[in-house]
Amino acid sequence: MKFKAFFTEDGMNLLDKRFLPALEKLGRMCHVYLTPDHAMFLHGLVPSGGDGPQCVAQFGKDLLFRDYRISSQCDNRIAFAADSALLHRALRSALTVHLQSNSDPNALIQIKLVKKLPVGSRSPAPYLSFETKGIRSAVVQDVPISKPLSRADLVELQSALDAAQDLPQTLVQVPDLAQLQSLVDRLKNLGELLSVTVTQYGDLHLQVSNSLVTVGSELRKLRVLGLHAEPPVSDGNLTASTRTEMAVQSGEAFSVQVSMKHLGKSLHCHLAKPDSTFYGIAPGGACLTVIFQYFIPGTRLTDKSISFYCRLPVLDTGSS
Repeated sequence: MKFKAFFTEDGMNLLDKRFLPALEKLGRMCHVYLTPDHAMFLHGLVPSGGDGPQCVAQFGKDLLFRDYRISSQCDNRIAFAADSALLHRALRSALTVHLQSNSDPNALIQIKLVKKLPVGSRSPAPYLSFETKGIRSAVVQDVPISKPLSRADLVELQSALDAAQDLPQTLVQVPDLAQLQSLVDRLKNLGELLSVTVTQYGDLHLQVSNSLVTVGSELRKLRVLGLHAEPPVSDGNLTASTRTEMAVQSGEAFSVQVSMKHLGKSLHCHLAKPDSTFYGIAPGGACLTVIFQYFIPGTRLTDKSISFYCRLPVLDTGSS
């Protein structure tokens, strides 16, 4: 089992400034999944059956690395667990040395899997090694990782990823994540469960209830991807709760309940600075899906080398 590559400038900046800060907020541990074509950072997919949010950040190998070499007996796929904060710290340290060696054309940051003998141990342990190379020096940062997943565990992981590919039939674009964050912050003190409704009219309705009060808020006339419908003519004269209930009953909306804590955690993904964010409910009300879109720099074209999304487990499924 072997893996080694050199970071690209874009790869270093993407991970350091955007994705690793977001992953740190999602949870301490993540899984790194390397394939012949992609590098992925996964949260919540392993072990299977977890009850928290699942987040997947996938990159085309050429975006993050060059001279990318990987081999294993599991179809040249390797996955392991690592501490997100330690990964970020090692990358930042390597970047600091790299910037100091900027005048050196041979200064590169190499990443590779190694086995080393820990202090006081008789058996070698796996590490992900960051090595900053220059003409005069080389600085090495070793991040301890778990034993790489077995073939059976890799098959289970890939199955979980494949199952997460079902897109909601309707997605609505939330233009301002800071506004949504502020709204969730106001609602979270009222209850632990949040009702979320996505309509084909382009509405996102949030509602929380307790024994004393029911409070809701909605974002209306959002951009819609997928199935789209025109709202009823009398829509503007109705209350938000009535509109939402009618949309659900007519089959032009999905409604589910999710954990307020899970939604709040997923909002930390704004640290990865997406260009667009879409919310939708998976077929059958399986989960609340959040998809983050990235553009090719300087354009409004989707960067297909980056895929980032979260799936929030549903605690109660409404009607559809």
